[in-house]
Amino acid sequence: MNELTTIIAHTTGYKNSRQDTADYVLAHPELLNEFISICFQSENPDHYKACWALELIAIEQLEWLQDYLPLICTRSKILTNESAIRPLSKVLFLLLESHYKKTAHAIHFTKEQLQEMIELHFDWLITDCKVAAKVYAMRCLYLLGKEYDWIHPELKTILEKDFCTHTPAYKAVSKHILKKI
Repeated sequence: MNELTTIIAHTTGYKNSRQDTADYVLAHPELLNEFISICFQSENPDHYKACWALELIAIEQLEWLQDYLPLICTRSKILTNESAIRPLSKVLFLLLESHYKKTAHAIHFTKEQLQEMIELHFDWLITDCKVAAKVYAMRCLYLLGKEYDWIHPELKTILEKDFCTHTPAYKAVSKHILKKI
């Protein structure tokens, strides 16, 4: 076990602990490749802890993830641990938001990667994921629907159908998205 894997293994759900892990990776960008790899090793019992830190890294250095989009897009769908999916759903939202803002440091998805994102987010929205992943999925699909005109009608149908059966958080974001569509 090297220092990075030890740090990840000792990460707890507390914000300070997650931030310490993120800060370690931010201070050692040469470890980013290994760190990202751990995030998507579902067989690694600590991969979800790495995802917790990935969310904080994305908030501070989103552009670092540009080179990892192929891995992120293909491997996100294999994760099943809700503790990994929740922070990853936020990371994907930040990446897609950056893609559509078209700023100097914007993230650039390929058409194939955008298709993978559409599939993944519809999967998260219609399967038995926790509410945070569903909320980020609907936000991502709303963004993607600005480019792919068939998404908004599909999203609207799902949100209207599922509205009554979900939590207040789901309903609040759903209502917000429905108004924008």
